Amino acid sequence: MATTVGTDGFKSRFADIADGSFRDVQGKTLSSIGIGTYLGNADAETDDRYHDAVVQFVESGGNVIDTASNYRFQRSERSIGRALKTLSERGFSRDELFISTKGGYLPFDTVIPPSVEQYFDVTFAKPGIATPEDLASGSHCMTPRFLKSQLDQSLRNLGIDFIDLYYIHNPETELQERDRYTFEAKLAKAFEMLEGERAAGKIGAYGVATWNGFRVAPDQQAYHSLERMIGIAKQVAGDGHGFGYIQLPHNLALPEAFLLRNQAVKGSVKSVIDAATDYGITVMCSASILQGQLTHSVPMHIREVLGNPLTDAMTSIEFVRSTPGVTTALIGMSRGNHVAENMQLLRKSPVSNDRFMELFQEG
Repeated sequence: MATTVGTDGFKSRFADIADGSFRDVQGKTLSSIGIGTYLGNADAETDDRYHDAVVQFVESGGNVIDTASNYRFQRSERSIGRALKTLSERGFSRDELFISTKGGYLPFDTVIPPSVEQYFDVTFAKPGIATPEDLASGSHCMTPRFLKSQLDQSLRNLGIDFIDLYYIHNPETELQERDRYTFEAKLAKAFEMLEGERAAGKIGAYGVATWNGFRVAPDQQAYHSLERMIGIAKQVAGDGHGFGYIQLPHNLALPEAFLLRNQAVKGSVKSVIDAATDYGITVMCSASILQGQLTHSVPMHIREVLGNPLTDAMTSIEFVRSTPGVTTALIGMSRGNHVAENMQLLRKSPVSNDRFMELFQEG
């Protein structure tokens, strides 16, 4: 598992890392840039590219690795597993690296099966893991038995026996078909199972990785209340619960996590990032360059405020990792030149909070 000593030691390997490029959260020292593994073809070439990119990322000073069981039909997890073996051979230890994955969507195995119904029946229904009635939108499931099966599968794919952070993947999908009372009851059962996996020594912490649940108004069907989620975790496990992280999109085009005040915090209303800070919840941000859409045409005044990074992609990443309250900006990287470019940012300090807020001042 990632440890205080291990992650501190990882940071100390890199004498050229700038102040503020690592963050101390929940007893770990984590890089402000993390590698994501969502996009790409389901083929051997992309598998190899992700393997190489993860190795290069760690050797460049990054120690936050993010994936999910359904990314590229389990192939991304397996590529990371191969990379972890390579890194071990090159002198990096498991306790230096913070690894997160997710469960919630039905994952195919390597390729799309000829018959999805037959695949579901053989893989999930007959073994008693899930029934068609357990599914939301035909592809999402967060019953305890299903999530446990996915957690165990991820451990096998990654070739490790401990996952630092396990997310329920896009739980707002359930709200498309469930009322809020039913949803929260299901969430409580999922949290209870994850607490059991913490006690069993399989995961360190858990959370929710969302797309729009934390970025919409409270009257929207997909809305998530951070306060309610923390309350559910406390009901399940008391103050020592393991619900400690959220992941959501945040970038120049989708800044709602920082700007939209939609979360209740002790009688006041704040953005989800500010609310998480108040509650002691760590924020990881996905879609830092919006799947490549923010790699060009960033306005010059934004680049200037953010310290004139060399490229628009770097500017977009700098915006995310400089946002007050954000721990790590996650970027999908499967090519060596992208890793080399993006990791240059760890050699410069993020902009100050006062400087960052100039982006939102008029005139």
